[in-house]
Amino acid sequence: MQPRNMSMSGVVDLAAVKAAGEAKAKAEAARAEAARHGGTPAVAPSALVIDVDEAGFERDVLQRSAEVPVVIDFWAEWCEPCKQLGPLLERLAVEYNGRFLLAKIDVDANQMLMQQFGIQGIPAVFAVVAGQALPLFQGAAPEAQIRQTLDQLVQVAEERFGLTGIQVDPDASGAEAAAAPAGPYDALLEAAMSALDAGDLAGAVQAYKNVLADDPGHPEAKLGLAQAELLSRVQGVDPQQVRKNAADNPADVAAQIAAADLDLVGGHVQDAFGRLVDTVRRTAGEDRDAARVRLLELFEVIGADDPRVTAARQALASALF
Repeated sequence: MQPRNMSMSGVVDLAAVKAAGEAKAKAEAARAEAARHGGTPAVAPSALVIDVDEAGFERDVLQRSAEVPVVIDFWAEWCEPCKQLGPLLERLAVEYNGRFLLAKIDVDANQMLMQQFGIQGIPAVFAVVAGQALPLFQGAAPEAQIRQTLDQLVQVAEERFGLTGIQVDPDASGAEAAAAPAGPYDALLEAAMSALDAGDLAGAVQAYKNVLADDPGHPEAKLGLAQAELLSRVQGVDPQQVRKNAADNPADVAAQIAAADLDLVGGHVQDAFGRLVDTVRRTAGEDRDAARVRLLELFEVIGADDPRVTAARQALASALF
């Protein structure tokens, strides 16, 4: 399984928008579903450190990274610095109490993963968040530096992807830690994500709508639908022409709406929101309503708890009233 290698910077391209939205929605849906079943099952401290091989990489790393940041320690038995770093990372995994999961990969037994991550020397430490891989450091770094790196990792995971980690029960054993029950819409949501991965945006839209037809407030389906519809709207467009149309025709509401979509998938979230708020402010009737509705749809893409959405909602209220 090829590890994804997308930037976690402020730029949000099509793939990153989809990955971030899916991860955030999945985390929110998992928390909501667990709450309906009496809360999220806690894991034993021993479950915070796992050995991973090529066969289990997708399940144990990529899939788990949708709920908790996964730190990967690439090591080998013959590597002396690994013998110093490994126990330190294991201790920190327990100390951080579920804010990240530590996956240990023996490079001698998993050469393909070593090659796919482009590792030139060990120990090497990576993180995977929402299916996105990024290097953290190489070599036996000082503990203070490692702590600083981990603090930044969990902050980004929480603020950008909504991943707050997993609950830990210090009194539980690994055998007692129960898996979260599967939700009633898992098959439909999996079909939607598979369709997105295959580029079948219409199929993804329909799959999310099927969930919402039965549960209109389902958080993952709502956000997934907003993401899929955004990707559908920008697919195949000429970005330069869209931006030229918007610049040449500031009064053309359709042109401004199309440009706002591109702003958002390009990572210019505040530009997208500001463009539509300005359009609402200077229009009336159906034009104003079209811009307002699109702005609300873009709020769904980013998520209601994002501070940029909060600020834009206030600006929209001011423009409307």
